[in-house]
Amino acid sequence: MAINPGLGLNSVAAPTQQALSTNYLDLSSANNAGWGQQYLPDLMEKEAEVFGPRTISGFLSQVGAEEAMSADQVIWSEQGRLHLSYTGNVSAATGGLNSVSQITLTKEIDGIAVVGAAHGVRTNDTILIANAEGVFRGLVVKVAAAIIDVAIYGTATLAADSTANGTTILVYGSEYAKGKSYVNAAGTTADESRGANEPVFKSFSNKPIIIKDYYEVSGSDTARIGWVEIAGEEGQNGYLWYLKAEADTRARFTDYLEMAMLEGEKGGAANDLTESSFTMYGATGNETGTEGLFAAVESRGNITTGVTGVNAATDLAEFDAILAEFDKQGAIEEYMMFVNRSTSLAMDDMLASMNSYGAGGTSYGVFNNSEDMALNLGFSGFRRGSYDFYKSDFRYLNDKATRGSINAANTANAIRGIMIPAGTSTVYDQQLGKNLKRPFLHVRYRASQTDDRKMKTWTTGSVGAETSALDAMQIHMLSERCLITQGANNFMLMK
Repeated sequence: MAINPGLGLNSVAAPTQQALSTNYLDLSSANNAGWGQQYLPDLMEKEAEVFGPRTISGFLSQVGAEEAMSADQVIWSEQGRLHLSYTGNVSAATGGLNSVSQITLTKEIDGIAVVGAAHGVRTNDTILIANAEGVFRGLVVKVAAAIIDVAIYGTATLAADSTANGTTILVYGSEYAKGKSYVNAAGTTADESRGANEPVFKSFSNKPIIIKDYYEVSGSDTARIGWVEIAGEEGQNGYLWYLKAEADTRARFTDYLEMAMLEGEKGGAANDLTESSFTMYGATGNETGTEGLFAAVESRGNITTGVTGVNAATDLAEFDAILAEFDKQGAIEEYMMFVNRSTSLAMDDMLASMNSYGAGGTSYGVFNNSEDMALNLGFSGFRRGSYDFYKSDFRYLNDKATRGSINAANTANAIRGIMIPAGTSTVYDQQLGKNLKRPFLHVRYRASQTDDRKMKTWTTGSVGAETSALDAMQIHMLSERCLITQGANNFMLMK
């Protein structure tokens, strides 16, 4: 079955501040005999709201918080992992002792490259080693930069890896001989320190962007009445068209504030979009753009494409894989899922299929349904393992005028939803110099005692404000803000 969407609907703002004949009935045309006829037409003055609520803002207010800032950037730090685990490769058994294998450490378990001696493995550590050959236990007898010599407990000698990063090691303890400091590669003892391990410092930053818009109407048009009774999300009503245009501009700007925090991306040295490329920024050397939610999760978080690669979360196998990944991260037990329509329905079908009576028809009572009430085939949440998931439709991903059209144009990279951990995280605030508990997601806006730039609006011109000789009214809107995504490793983007 195919659905042909309507194409003649006015869904794009016009550049002029007036009701256009292309959008409404033209009573001055020859076909309608014009206003010069003696018969009064039946006018439906009320503007029809054919798109329902058109705004998409409100997502960030549900899952995060807002906080003032007074700097050009926000810097925060996040805890590293407590235990030492690395990937690497086993080379030939060329160590200084019998049955010694050399392992070259290449990356931390989170993918951070090991450069030189930048790791925490030390002599006399006992380690677990896993690769295609099996799982082994060994004693580290020598450390030279990123290369460690390992004596295997038992008689085994590890074979060399055939693939990059084919071996994973985990430090699980240490072993010393009586009265000795440690055993070096020559099998003798030496009285020297192994070196202390320091916590890994992970620092992240983001910068605010300035978002602007304005609306202008001439003095004459503010006094011109129309026959259309306007309506809008901002509560405007009456017969003055400029009131609708101004309120729509404000509602659109409010959506921009949220969309910029979702879609924002930083420009960098390898990108054409740098301040040195644009004279409007003045001084050079700073990055343009800001890191939005989707960019943060794509670079530091988790991404699932579903079992079939077509739609995420269509069966329990996909959710089990998601749970396994969350277990590797913070193991936060409550998640809010904001998904598009197809993913929401796929989850409903998945949960409904768990009902043994659902295959041959709907069973009364199982979903709190009865013969005399409307059938409820939707689910708002479920529990799997020790995790609770709460599902909500995300209008931004469905609406044809927003992300819905982008997803339809490129289904291979479509964003179908996002999972956001509930609760707060403890982070070190660089400005305040102390640990604070904050939501994983929150907006920082620029503000001081002099100027609050969270959502700033002002009017200029000779109409209403009377601030200049301009025979018009200009309404300006401005905000300076950025989104802070803490603990992105606990987020899951569904593509």
